[in-house]
Amino acid sequence: MFEILLVLVFIIGFVMQRGNDRRLRTMEREINRLTSQLAELQRAPPAVADVTATQATALAPADGETAEVQEQVAAPTDTAEATETTLPAADVVLPETIPPADDIPPQVAARELPNRESLESWLGARWAVWVGGLALAFGGIFLIKYSIESGLLSPAVRLVMAAIFGLALFAAGEVVRRRALPLEKDAFRNAMIPGVLTAAGAVTLFGVVYAAYAIYSFIGPTPAFFMLAIVGFATLGLSLLHGQALAGVGLLGSMLTPALISTDAPDIRALFAFLAISWLATVATARFRRWTIVPALANVGMAMWALAYVVQTPVIDPVPPTLALLVMLAGTIFLWPGKSFGEAAAIADTDDAPAAETDAAAAPVAVNRGWQPGPWERLFARPPAALTVTASLAAMLPELAMIAVPTPSTMDPAFTFAAVIATIAAFGAGRLYAALAAIFAALGTVAGMMLLAVTSLYPEVMGLAVVPGTTGTNYGTEIALCLGLGAMFVLFGFSFLYRHGRGEPQFSTLWCALAVVVPLIGAGLSFVNFGNLDRDWTHALYGIGLGLAYLAGAEWLSRRSDGESDGATVGWLVAGAFAAFVFALHCLTHDVQTIVGTAIIGFAFVVATRFRPWAMLPWAMAAACVLVLAQIAVDPTIVGVERLGTRPMFNVLAVGYGIPALLAAIAAFELRAWADLRIRNLLQALASLMVFLTIAILVRHAMNGGVLQGDVPTLSEQSIYTLLTIGASAVLMTLDFRSPSSVFRYGSMLAGILSMLTILGAHLLTLNPYFTGENTGRLPFLNLLLIGYLLPGIAYAGLAYYARNRRPIAYVTALAVAGAVLGFAWATLSVRRFWQGENLQDWKGFLQGETYSYSVVWLLIGVILLGLGSRFDAKSLRIASAVLVFLTVVKVFLIDMSNLEGVLRPISFIGLGIVLIGIGLFYQRILTSKGSGGPRREVTAEE
Repeated sequence: MFEILLVLVFIIGFVMQRGNDRRLRTMEREINRLTSQLAELQRAPPAVADVTATQATALAPADGETAEVQEQVAAPTDTAEATETTLPAADVVLPETIPPADDIPPQVAARELPNRESLESWLGARWAVWVGGLALAFGGIFLIKYSIESGLLSPAVRLVMAAIFGLALFAAGEVVRRRALPLEKDAFRNAMIPGVLTAAGAVTLFGVVYAAYAIYSFIGPTPAFFMLAIVGFATLGLSLLHGQALAGVGLLGSMLTPALISTDAPDIRALFAFLAISWLATVATARFRRWTIVPALANVGMAMWALAYVVQTPVIDPVPPTLALLVMLAGTIFLWPGKSFGEAAAIADTDDAPAAETDAAAAPVAVNRGWQPGPWERLFARPPAALTVTASLAAMLPELAMIAVPTPSTMDPAFTFAAVIATIAAFGAGRLYAALAAIFAALGTVAGMMLLAVTSLYPEVMGLAVVPGTTGTNYGTEIALCLGLGAMFVLFGFSFLYRHGRGEPQFSTLWCALAVVVPLIGAGLSFVNFGNLDRDWTHALYGIGLGLAYLAGAEWLSRRSDGESDGATVGWLVAGAFAAFVFALHCLTHDVQTIVGTAIIGFAFVVATRFRPWAMLPWAMAAACVLVLAQIAVDPTIVGVERLGTRPMFNVLAVGYGIPALLAAIAAFELRAWADLRIRNLLQALASLMVFLTIAILVRHAMNGGVLQGDVPTLSEQSIYTLLTIGASAVLMTLDFRSPSSVFRYGSMLAGILSMLTILGAHLLTLNPYFTGENTGRLPFLNLLLIGYLLPGIAYAGLAYYARNRRPIAYVTALAVAGAVLGFAWATLSVRRFWQGENLQDWKGFLQGETYSYSVVWLLIGVILLGLGSRFDAKSLRIASAVLVFLTVVKVFLIDMSNLEGVLRPISFIGLGIVLIGIGLFYQRILTSKGSGGPRREVTAEE
């Protein structure tokens, strides 16, 4: 039943195709006739032309498309006869839309289909072709199946007939291509009948050869292999005539041929030699016809074969697959040379340049003149991107698999990996359109180094057998590979800069980045995994060599551009030089030497700004400061707890913290006139942070007897930090006044705000001796309360006075209030210490004399604040005085009234009343003397 349906489908498709052929021929004749008539109009006399133009205007659309017809339609054919000079109105048929002449060549303008293809055309001209070709292929297969099941013919006869059928399809395709359909190839590129017939014949011949080998054993493995290869190569050759789809069939057959043929003694060298030849044939065909899909699929097929070999073979021989992959890369490099954007644009801007001269591998040129590609288009949109991506990945993934799999190999796969990576990197450096190849080479290099480290140091993770006595012995090969690949990227990067540095700034920046990042990552991985962590001169010298090479490259680029730096390229090289020198320093030193050395290297780059105006030089000092702070964060003791001494101030902390802070401060001062405001502000902020961090760490070390990892700081230690923060705010404010900077301005206010938050959280709550029970000391005045409350209060008052009229009023008021709160806390706690002794903890309760003393002291402080506020015209102090007096009133009426007994109760109220009346009198006199006692009411004549 199914066979009958296939036959019906074939008959219907054939009938529909014949009908379409007739309609297409009729349409072509009609278009040619109209073309001749329109061309005749151009040669007609003026009077006749006016008449015919009037007739044509009656049938033309309203938008004036008739005027465009004479400019865009091709010249008449040679067989057209100019016998008529006028056209009847009924014979003038104008197409609905005529594409521009720039898009459609004149010789094929009459054969192009409309922009929107009808459903009938799609079903009849395209669907029918593909279904018909599929039906032919199935027909051949089912014919063989029917003859087998019926036993009508012997196997040999059946195979011969099937082969004849396949060859007949080849011949039919060629006949149809030459005679039957010579004009429809441009209209139906995706459904060419000759290509479909040839593809069906190729499938049939593949089936015949495979059946003769695998089913009937008429031929051996070697003849079958060669016959399948011949069919595949013949199909690839015929694809030059029948299109890219047929090339895909030939590629599929060539790639499947080794899988279809099995042998007891497989030759891996012959296998990959055949695959390389098949790949070359496919790519050569595609290059001739400017195809990109088929060669990309060929790259994928080559990668799949290499991966399958790596996974399935019991012992890996890396040489044959690597050679095949190198052939693939070499073919991609030399068969697709491509052009730069400048060359392609020059061809496109030439009016008489034929369209065929613009290479498909070159960059796409816009139809509009004057188009210029953007940076990202120049970097990633250069064709053939599919070939670049597939070739790079196809060559790289099998080599990474050879390193990762636990299968033993005849040689170290690291060498073949290095050869392939070097070729991919050369591909990226040698072709302007292959930027993705350079990126993939860099990623593959890093991935390969990581795999080498894992397989060498932790073989059990990858399932490798561990040989006793070989772990941690010698890693010379791994070190040489990591360092050598990094040096290779440096050479390729400088080579690219030498050849294309001026005309390709985006690519130059990319290669500078790769030449810096890849060698440093490789050196770091090699040192951490395979190097001597105590002192490694090999990696240190490598880092020094990289740094000198980068600086030499930056100097060369700067001189080549007549003293003006190349911006991003020089910046990358300077940054790489700094990173290389720091890497070398880490290979040779430890602890405090590394920290100080990092700061010295950064400062050296700051000194270099006196000789070279490179924008990246100051950023090296900022990076050095960040690295120093990071190392300090990892180990604040720098040398370890057991090696840290107890001597205060003059110890290793002063060196490890102090010298980098000093160099940062000098660098910030040295760059005070640098053009880039960002680095100036950043260095000023880092220098300020490091200076105050140095002071704070030295204080903590001294206060805790040489121990930094202690418990929560005590009030005495926290008080020093608070005083330091207040001092930092004052210093930053002074620097801002002398050299205005947003870092100093906002940094000073930030330091003040942080210190005030510290007071609220630590001084008044968590570290308050009233709650903690901390001993305040034996001396009556020089005790813990002095450093914890009075001195910070005075410091806040001075800072508020210093910031007056220079900082926002809210900030100044907050500082003044913080000072008043600390003064109030000092006075209150001092009263309690007077009555309770050195221990102020709350469990002792309150004495009556102590309760009365609070009222007296608070009123006294309120009066003092009122006097100071009046003296300095500080409204904030007067408000603080009012708040304190109000608290005293509340205390007297709520607490003293219930808790005081005897004569203390009336004395408390009498004293409060006297003070309040005095304050009122003071305000009346002050306000009256200033004339601000409120608006006076005028006395009228009636009064």
